[in-house]
Amino acid sequence: MGSQKKPCVVGIDIGTSSCKTLAVDEEGRVLSRVTREYPVYTPFPGWSEQNPLDWWEATKITLSELLFDLEAKGYSIEGIGLTGQMHGLVLFDDLGNVLRPCIMWNDQRSAPYCEKIHELVGGKKEFLCLTNNPMLPGYTGGKILWVREQEPEIFSKAKKFLCPKDYIRLELTGDYVTDVTDASGTGLFSVRERKWAKDLIKSLGIPFELFPEVCESPEITGVVQKEVATEIGVKPGIPVVGGGGDAVVQTVGVGAINPDIISITLGTAGIVAVSLDGFCENPGSTLQFFCNAIPEKWIVYGTTLAAGGSLNWFKNTLGGLEKEVARWVNRSPYDLLDEEAELSSPLGRGILFLPYLIGERCPHSDPNARGVLIGFGLHHSRNDIVRSVFEGIVFSLRDVYAAMETLGITASQVRLTGGGAKSKLFQRLHADIFDSEVLTVSYGEEGGSYGAALLAGVGIGLWSSMQEATSKLEVQERTVPNGESARLYAEFFRVYQSLYSVLQETFQKMSSFQK
Repeated sequence: MGSQKKPCVVGIDIGTSSCKTLAVDEEGRVLSRVTREYPVYTPFPGWSEQNPLDWWEATKITLSELLFDLEAKGYSIEGIGLTGQMHGLVLFDDLGNVLRPCIMWNDQRSAPYCEKIHELVGGKKEFLCLTNNPMLPGYTGGKILWVREQEPEIFSKAKKFLCPKDYIRLELTGDYVTDVTDASGTGLFSVRERKWAKDLIKSLGIPFELFPEVCESPEITGVVQKEVATEIGVKPGIPVVGGGGDAVVQTVGVGAINPDIISITLGTAGIVAVSLDGFCENPGSTLQFFCNAIPEKWIVYGTTLAAGGSLNWFKNTLGGLEKEVARWVNRSPYDLLDEEAELSSPLGRGILFLPYLIGERCPHSDPNARGVLIGFGLHHSRNDIVRSVFEGIVFSLRDVYAAMETLGITASQVRLTGGGAKSKLFQRLHADIFDSEVLTVSYGEEGGSYGAALLAGVGIGLWSSMQEATSKLEVQERTVPNGESARLYAEFFRVYQSLYSVLQETFQKMSSFQK
């Protein structure tokens, strides 16, 4: 009976708010998906933590429910891929027990230790030579030093650390392993050599025994243990592949695997990413250069902090009418905002919006930057302002890509994914502002879990490569730029770019009044 079942692969995504588990067949179709939420804890301002045991419980539940559905459809799980939030720190004692809650990617407590790390190696420029990335507050390296200095009794018991998705691997297979993409996001990894930066680690006084093994993303790292398989209900011995960090895996999951494709993820934050065929030096400190989930490839990306977050802020703060009407007509308030923006004309008749609502990361690494609405007058309507918010979000993403262009990166297509990708207005604005064809593809909304499943398929030989796996993606919508609008947006984009430098000092002064 078992031999008659059709093969499928599973992707598990340990996200910031939930675990999403899905199954994909050999034609690349999603067969089933299950999601389970868990809490985030903020014991102090700027702190962000989760209990890894919550991830594991959610994983077990989603896998069990998924398995029930797959068996009814006649499918057998043949491989598992892992992805999830990057940069988190999970510490273990010598028995494999979790020593403290995970310090998450958006936790800010380690910022002073990042500067300390730079100083210990002679400055940021010298640090870049070692890892190709600066040590950012979100990265794992600063968190390790924070625990060492602030919680020495815990650090003295620590024998290994892992990133979030790799804790699930440990529970499934018993192996302490991470992959090259998540290792890149620790800030302690030689991206050029695709291995731990041992000299850097030694200079920081961190025991090298703390570090897990590193593998390539499609590589099989172990198999599901018998006891775990019995508890969940899956068969023992299922191969588990390396997987990767969500920002990277989501990019390859939409088929953005060549340098001529820009992947843009429109979530709360905005991620602009381009796959690279070879290693590229990082000349600054705002773009991130990581190993790709595809062996022998790299990836460059930049993150804006308030893409969809800006629209969400407008909806919650100034969109009371839309929220009320949406409730009565059973529609999304975002759809109503889309329609209002469509009633305006490009650039809201001369309004620009800077979406720096919680500071910015790329291309301006500035925690003091704030949102700006400029150019509006008595002749403007609410529709003009709403449209300027949409446009400002896309301008901020175009600004990230402008930093990539200085490195000689050119692309002819944008692949849009994330919640905002459903918006027809966002699709058209990306086409005009990037002056590029914009595609949405099948399963782009699934996030990293779909890419993780594809990596599992490549790892077990279901597909020969990620190229073959992603060739099965179907184009859902295609948008081409309007020449006249593209020229107008290009002119105003230069105005948009000029505003940050004009306002930078003002942002700094105003930060002293913010509470």
